[in-house]
Amino acid sequence: QSACIKTGKDLLCSDWFQVDRTEVIRSSISPVFSKVFTVDYYFEEVQRLRFELHDISSNHNGLKEADFLGAMECTLGQVSADLCSFVTAEELSGNDDYVELAFSAKKLDDKDFFSKSDPFLEIFRVNDDGTASLVHRTETIMNNLSPVWKSFKVSLNTLCSGDHERELKCTVWDWDSNGKHDFIGEFQTTFKEMKAAMDGKQIQWECINPKYQVKKKNYRNSGMVILTMCKIIKMHSFLDYIMGGCQIQFTVAIDFTASNGDPRNSCSLHYIHPYQPNEYLKALIAVGEICQDYDSDKMFPAFGFGAQIPPDFKVSHDFAVNFDEDNPECAGIQGVVEAYQNCLPKIQLYGPTNIAPIIQKVADSASEEMHTKEAMEYFILLILTDGVITDMADTREAIVHASHLPMSVIIVGIGNADFSDMQMLDGDDGILRSPKGEPVLRDIVQFVPFHNFKHASPAALAKSVLAEVPNQVVDYYNGKGIKPKCLSDFESSRAFSP
Repeated sequence: QSACIKTGKDLLCSDWFQVDRTEVIRSSISPVFSKVFTVDYYFEEVQRLRFELHDISSNHNGLKEADFLGAMECTLGQVSADLCSFVTAEELSGNDDYVELAFSAKKLDDKDFFSKSDPFLEIFRVNDDGTASLVHRTETIMNNLSPVWKSFKVSLNTLCSGDHERELKCTVWDWDSNGKHDFIGEFQTTFKEMKAAMDGKQIQWECINPKYQVKKKNYRNSGMVILTMCKIIKMHSFLDYIMGGCQIQFTVAIDFTASNGDPRNSCSLHYIHPYQPNEYLKALIAVGEICQDYDSDKMFPAFGFGAQIPPDFKVSHDFAVNFDEDNPECAGIQGVVEAYQNCLPKIQLYGPTNIAPIIQKVADSASEEMHTKEAMEYFILLILTDGVITDMADTREAIVHASHLPMSVIIVGIGNADFSDMQMLDGDDGILRSPKGEPVLRDIVQFVPFHNFKHASPAALAKSVLAEVPNQVVDYYNGKGIKPKCLSDFESSRAFSP
């Protein structure tokens, strides 16, 4: 028996591309395949996979003459979130870790006549083409032949391109105010050699001036450079957290203000066409189909804002679309769609467009997760709105507060209104601040106007609005020092295996 894996880009694709196939397992009805497949992973895309099982005779001539036993389809998101029992997935390790280094020196050459040298240290990475790239330059220690430089952090990618045996060139200079610094000496090393200092030991190198080495008979060195600390700081990836059991809690908030138009009118943004979904539904389904693969129970809270709701028809800015305030969750994305459609005839579209209450509601749930020591739940709030926000000050305050929580906010502008104010919330053009001047801790908002994707595929919209989410998840958990659940610090390599 042999299995092969195929991928398809479209949700209803009929054309599959074969990625690879396993080895053949002879005479077994419960085969365990050892072949590992490597597949590029993109959180913001629905990546469909199809696994086919074939029975191949001993004198086979490829799959054309094999007996087809069956197939299974899923998404790569379901595999990575461990929601598929047939396939196990592991991430290939990257070089995203950081290293903290601390250097000192002793008995450096004195280059000044009336005082002592003012030394600083430079570290260069030697590239494959022989060129050298500056990795770090320390501060200058004035008038000191035995300086102790401040520790610094640098990514392993920057330090050595992830290659622990790559040559590193280190130079020591005597600083001069005119910029013509005096060369003291140099040495070569590797990160592999530096790692010896990880166990509390110190390692040292002779600082050599090649000219002195040639000219002076009794020359030994121009001082010693000492590595007093080497510490690797593990930077976990998005997949580390997802594979460690972190769930994406997806919440939808829908704008029911009067500016959308009467839902009974075909010109309304909320009009339910029998054959063509409106923009609200298109955006909801496009984003929801990605996020649902990362939530094991597939239950999604859905809220509305800006409408008068039964029975007393008071305006609400955070009501449950299914009208069950105790349990606003809907079964799957289709459940959210049905609740939205059933809700429309029962409410009166009103206003204003206030979104701070719904951001705060989700933030209240996220704040409970903030106190856990493991990555359990990360919240994504999708806000679908057609107009200019009328509580901008409160919204800015809510977003600054939410930036401290495991939470991201996606805003999709529906229709053709002027959404220029939304760009400020996005934070791409500058740091968002609260009315009191407090800056966001991290950028958690992504705004996209739907009309930019009106003639594009739903996948293009989802890719645009969700592209920043993995980095936002990683920034939050790594920034808090929160490790993935059930993942060991010593776990260094992962693979993808059926």
